[in-house]
Amino acid sequence: MPESSKTIRRRTARTNEQEQLAQIGRLQPQAVELERAVIGACIIEQDAFGTVSDFLKPHSFYETKHQVIYRAIQSLVAIDAPVDVLTVVEQLQKTGDLENAGGAAYIAELSRSMLSAAHLEFHARIVAQKALARDLISYTSNIQKLAFDEAQDIQELMQMAEGKLFELSKSNLKKDFTQIDPVINEAYELLQKAAARTDGLSGLSSGFDKLDAMTSGWQNSDLIIIAARPAMGKTAFVLSMARNMAVDQQIPIAMFSLEMSNVQLVNRLLVNVCEIPGEKIKSGQLAPYEWSQLTFKMNTLYGAPFYVDDTPSLSVFELRTKARRLVRDYGVKMIIIDYLQLMNASGMSYNSRQEEVSTISRSLKGLAKELNIPIIALSQLNRSVEQRTSNSPDNPDSKRPQLSDLRESGAIEQDADMVCFIHRPEYYKIYKDQYNNDLKGIAEIIIAKHRNGAVGDVRLRFRGEHARFMNLDDDMPPMPADDGTIKPTPSKFNSENGDSFDGLDISSMPSAAPF
Repeated sequence: MPESSKTIRRRTARTNEQEQLAQIGRLQPQAVELERAVIGACIIEQDAFGTVSDFLKPHSFYETKHQVIYRAIQSLVAIDAPVDVLTVVEQLQKTGDLENAGGAAYIAELSRSMLSAAHLEFHARIVAQKALARDLISYTSNIQKLAFDEAQDIQELMQMAEGKLFELSKSNLKKDFTQIDPVINEAYELLQKAAARTDGLSGLSSGFDKLDAMTSGWQNSDLIIIAARPAMGKTAFVLSMARNMAVDQQIPIAMFSLEMSNVQLVNRLLVNVCEIPGEKIKSGQLAPYEWSQLTFKMNTLYGAPFYVDDTPSLSVFELRTKARRLVRDYGVKMIIIDYLQLMNASGMSYNSRQEEVSTISRSLKGLAKELNIPIIALSQLNRSVEQRTSNSPDNPDSKRPQLSDLRESGAIEQDADMVCFIHRPEYYKIYKDQYNNDLKGIAEIIIAKHRNGAVGDVRLRFRGEHARFMNLDDDMPPMPADDGTIKPTPSKFNSENGDSFDGLDISSMPSAAPF
């Protein structure tokens, strides 16, 4: 006597269970009866699918036939077709999956076995939790298998493991909606805090007055892209800002430098702060007065809440881990990344570099929201700027960057809350603007996109020999005296009583910076 299809299905299920036991020593997490109840509710109740579809996907079901049936229900809902026993059976017949779903009799049995949809969401969430548990088991088993492989590079494995875990958490942990009342209260509290500040800013001050006036400070949860062609001064700009914030205002900030080592970065900071040309800092050929200037001004850096990390080819997953720790343990209020195109999103597969850069920019925006701090990412521009050939005084704007110049991905523009360009006309031998104003030593910060505010330009002074950006009125050129001589401008780093740093006793200086 031939076996019935029901007997065959039971035997197949037992075989699958035996295979699982042989592989991992125990059955995987499952809730088959609850799966039946959820599928039955989706067939019978009109609104049942809408209740569970946000967190239940076909692969959330343990039984293969339940996956097939749920996928058929998805297809019907997508075309606004009614969902019942007959339409589900018809849909499965169209796709040739009716037998894989257990047959028409099994689907009718599911509809009859559903007693009540009162606890549908609770049952569905248990099914989703079991699916997540199975995914974690599969993930850890695969990592364990690769870890035993002697030919496997451990660093690559760690990045892959972190990437897969991030993918898993991102696909399963979704934020629910919020009623507007607490959000209104939070917005009102932020407004009160901004009103109480004497500087009129609602965010973190960059130390550049006109830039702050236009942005109201760097805002929490914002992703800010600062882009420019090479040699425009991207790193110099963020280091000048880091000095303003971490040294002058004592705001804890962190900088991830993918391009330079920590020592190179700090050397650039010394050039900026101590106002000594970079070639002298590198060679160590300083005059006696420059040694005194170096040691005096370097003293302002000690104890500054400025944290640097020079991990090369940093992945977004490593950044997420380190950023969380910096915010939790050191109270970091802003993160700078130099620069975005040197990051990677290893652990996932991509068809192109553009897709990978898109993932990186989305991850940075998600991280800014999660940590509720501004994240500033430097970015390269493509060569379109250089290919715009006219640089005559009649057309000084020909070399100005545009949003379309952002390199490798349009997603950078879409994900960013603010996009700023650094433009130095002098670099392109443009020395006058259309109003005949002198552009020598002038840098323009072009705010090309501002999701929550105005766009426009801000002019700063740039001193290339010191890799330093500053407010236009911070360091005005010294005026000639009546006899034609130039009087030196007093340094802001002199002591409070006006004494200079000459003759400073450096014997008590600490031997190393804390960062």
